[in-house]
Amino acid sequence: MIFSILAVLTLVISICIKERKKSLFVQSLSCLLEAVYDFIISAYTAAMLSLMNFIRTFIFINKNRFSKIIYRFILIFFEGIIIVNCIFTWKGTISLLPTIGSIIRTYCLWQSNMKLVRISGITTGLFYGLYYIYYKSWFMVLGEMTLLLIGIYSVLKNDVCIKNKTVVVNK
Repeated sequence: MIFSILAVLTLVISICIKERKKSLFVQSLSCLLEAVYDFIISAYTAAMLSLMNFIRTFIFINKNRFSKIIYRFILIFFEGIIIVNCIFTWKGTISLLPTIGSIIRTYCLWQSNMKLVRISGITTGLFYGLYYIYYKSWFMVLGEMTLLLIGIYSVLKNDVCIKNKTVVVNK
């Protein structure tokens, strides 16, 4: 239970951080904590994805150390791992939920745009929330729904401004 609490807490905090490198560092910690929790509840698709996401996020923190071609290859490599993981840990269509969530999140974190990092909180909250409903992991469902709401709030606050009943989208 402690790993699930810490995983959700660190993930929610990471979405609220405005600087990409700091946000990704906190997200990598969240991935590691979630992997431990997922192994404990036998959610192996998510557990393997969480370990892969831990490694992926650390690599994405150091984006500037790679050439553009290598960095594109890194994206393709991790997206491929996500798909292969789904095949090897397949427990039915439920395995698609964390897979889709991870594919979207990987692409968003690969980009330099913090708006996409915040949007990935929304997609992660939705797909993983549904996944944890299946596993009856109610605290993680609560955590992922919190992430979903915080992600929506963060996108509205930082990327969409409502002024005088006019919606302005920040770039």
